[in-house]
Amino acid sequence: MKFELLHTDAGSKARAGKLTTAHGEIETPIFMPVGTVGSVKAVTQEQLRTDINAQIILGNTYHLYLRPGLDIIKQAGGLHKFNGWERPLLTDSGGYQVFSLANNRKIKEEGCVFQSHIDGSRHLFTPENVMDTQRIIGADIIMAFDECPPYPSDYRYAKKSMELTHRWLDRCIKRFAETEPVYGYEQNLFPIVQGSTYKDLRKISAEVIASKECAGNAIGGLSVGEPEADMYEMCELVCDVLPTDKPRYLMGVGTPWNILQNISLGVDMFDCVMPTRNGRNGMLFTWNGVINIKNKKWADDFTPIDENSACVATSKYTKAYLRHLFVAGEILGMQLASIHNLAFYLDLVKEARKQILAGTFATWKEGMVKQLQVRL
Repeated sequence: MKFELLHTDAGSKARAGKLTTAHGEIETPIFMPVGTVGSVKAVTQEQLRTDINAQIILGNTYHLYLRPGLDIIKQAGGLHKFNGWERPLLTDSGGYQVFSLANNRKIKEEGCVFQSHIDGSRHLFTPENVMDTQRIIGADIIMAFDECPPYPSDYRYAKKSMELTHRWLDRCIKRFAETEPVYGYEQNLFPIVQGSTYKDLRKISAEVIASKECAGNAIGGLSVGEPEADMYEMCELVCDVLPTDKPRYLMGVGTPWNILQNISLGVDMFDCVMPTRNGRNGMLFTWNGVINIKNKKWADDFTPIDENSACVATSKYTKAYLRHLFVAGEILGMQLASIHNLAFYLDLVKEARKQILAGTFATWKEGMVKQLQVRL
């Protein structure tokens, strides 16, 4: 994998770059749609390619391991061939999903014992078998196995959790180095910075992660309930420590304004279920602000969903029609809202990149952050 840092904004720490993987190039900053079980909910791969122009999507190790299972994925020739996505893929290690199973898992030095949310069966994730699993899934970028502490966490727990994540990381790196890609193309390991909202722990973790000299680095354990101001503070601190010549990935973030603020702090890569999850519930993100399309005020609004959107797939539909679909319980409504939101997110980071390259990002961002939060 190759990362080229093309420009840094003079008025902020925002960066424009290019990431080259075995399955294609990714222009950063980038947003990555979440395809948890090998599909982005309510959106086809063709729509991801043509209507949304996603450059990279995610899969999740925990979910894919449970269903359809590694045997099926390996027989298919990896996730790229199984789901028909020929562009880059990233897999989360499952650490966050294990964190979310707080009542059905036990963390120990060896790894994490958990119960399947599907049938209650018991499984063990270790740093070693999570590396092996992601080798079989075959993503271009794979994540180290970490523990994501809840918010709030007391200092002692956050420190203990961070240290465990670091020990697991050493085992991940060792296993990754001992194994070869299953399908013949390069895979790249990203470690994850933890430390909750404690500045000293975040700094220590970022220094440890940076010292491993992996292909890229991730920031985890944020957007888990902490105030936005804390997220930005932790992110800025970590970005100031992580190397400038490697991509930085902020996991699970977030709203459009969260993304712009964190781009300004030096983050290159983002993912979040928000555009599809909120879309399925009738919340639309637009260049003018946030719309709840279920509200009666849109019942006779025959203007486009977002007159400034570049998405051809949704530009022909009006707010009134989309509201009608939601009120009538039509699946098409959820699909169109999901496509619209994802296309908007991709357009947003594309415009941010354009502004960075032009040297105008900082000024543009200030106005956009305010506009994007307006409730229409």
